[in-house]
Amino acid sequence: MGHLDHAAYGWLTPALSYVMASIGAALGLRCTVRALAATGSSRRNWLLTAASAIGTGIWTMHFVAMLGFDVTGTEIHYNVPLTLLSLLVAMLVVGAGVFAVGYGKDRGRALVVGGLTTGLGVASMHYLGMAALRLHGAVSYDPLTVALSVAIAVVAATAALWAALNIRSPLAVAVASLVMGAAVSSMHYTGMMAVAVSVSPADTALPGATAMQFIFPLAVGLGSYLFITAAFVALSPTADERAASASARYLGDRAATVR
Repeated sequence: MGHLDHAAYGWLTPALSYVMASIGAALGLRCTVRALAATGSSRRNWLLTAASAIGTGIWTMHFVAMLGFDVTGTEIHYNVPLTLLSLLVAMLVVGAGVFAVGYGKDRGRALVVGGLTTGLGVASMHYLGMAALRLHGAVSYDPLTVALSVAIAVVAATAALWAALNIRSPLAVAVASLVMGAAVSSMHYTGMMAVAVSVSPADTALPGATAMQFIFPLAVGLGSYLFITAAFVALSPTADERAASASARYLGDRAATVR
């Protein structure tokens, strides 16, 4: 059995992965809150942004954490198509959960369906990302720990969507995002505790790309996307602000007409 190190760079990768998960959650929750106050195409666009933010945040968290994953006795490469597929799955399945909440008539049922769908999407992304691993040896999993990681993902997703439905103040959303980030990170490291690797040393070159060749540049790019989108959301007026602005313009026009 190969010795597994989940934090080869110390606390750097766990801390950075937690930050990325929290930013994605915060952005996703804010966009969902905006969506619930909007109608028509505006609601759809906010939900799409929420899905991309949460999916990107979760994916970036996973692979930033994986930068610190090391196995004694073998290099680690990643299958590029599978890794990209895991990103697509994260966005699509999380999107399905977010849209279930955004358009659900019965909020209780929508929360259950959305939480289950989103949680399974998070878990699917994680294990699909793990399936992209290429190393000299065989990877196996402890079924009970895997089941626990999936349960954590579902609970975390349900709690996040509940927050989106019931919390409006920016401070409360920020606190919920920190909790969501901790839950998603816990899911990741619980899933990693399920991993065992039987190393078979070999001189043959591994297929795929190394983490620094592929994962690091992509994670940096997606992290930049999250920061830019966060700035866009922060600068976009809320529904209340737009209503106040429209009311002010109306009163100004009335006053001008009277004069």
